Amino acid sequence: MPAPTKGARLGGSPAHERMILANLATELFRHKAITTTESRAKRLRPYAERLVTHAKKGDLASRRRVMRTIRDKGVVYSLFEEIAPTFTERPGGYTRITKIGPRKGDNAPMAVIELVQEEYSPKQAVVKEAEGAAKANATEAPAAASEETEEA
Repeated sequence: MPAPTKGARLGGSPAHERMILANLATELFRHKAITTTESRAKRLRPYAERLVTHAKKGDLASRRRVMRTIRDKGVVYSLFEEIAPTFTERPGGYTRITKIGPRKGDNAPMAVIELVQEEYSPKQAVVKEAEGAAKANATEAPAAASEETEEA
């Protein structure tokens, strides 16, 4: 049995909180980005990423599990057929939260939560590029230093 979350919930009851998160996830997958409060965005992130992970599997059981949360069949179709294939190489981190200014009416901290659109490059390739650049700078640095000493 999962432990209840500490502090105030997003809604009044646990059922209301589940519905809020389900509706936020539906709109996130429909529009690819939504603006909401920081607390809702932080609570939505693991929820939405778990749904994307299920969609990446693509089997019938995963589709039924996602359909328990997201009731709109069109959104589920786009999640499985359009969104999940773009994340096949990415091991996690499908969403990004960007903080924006406070809301005008009640000064609540606002944030934009969006699906990551950039192509994923494995860390190994990035590390090799960085090592190659470091070696190139290391070979150029002694040559430049020897030229400066010859001029002096």
